[in-house]
Amino acid sequence: MEGKVWLTLLTVVAVGLAIAAAVLLVRVFKARRLLLDAGIPLRDKALFWVAVIYTVSPVDLIPDPVYLDDIGLLLLALRSLHAAAGAVRPTKEPGATA
Repeated sequence: MEGKVWLTLLTVVAVGLAIAAAVLLVRVFKARRLLLDAGIPLRDKALFWVAVIYTVSPVDLIPDPVYLDDIGLLLLALRSLHAAAGAVRPTKEPGATA
């Protein structure tokens, strides 16, 4: 009985991690429009492609049932792209017209 409980728990965790990785991969693809922005450094654009390739690649630092490395790299790519975009585009003043 105890073995079934652990197997169920591990399955739930693995499915949760897979869903989190899939959601982050979709967010990374939505952020790909930033790749067309000429002001964003090539390093941040390359990190986007590295994250996508690493996520779908069968070669991982941690075996695929555990998606922590994939999630970490996707989060790093998203954070880097958005930080670079924020640095390139100054924030608008409240009440300013475009």
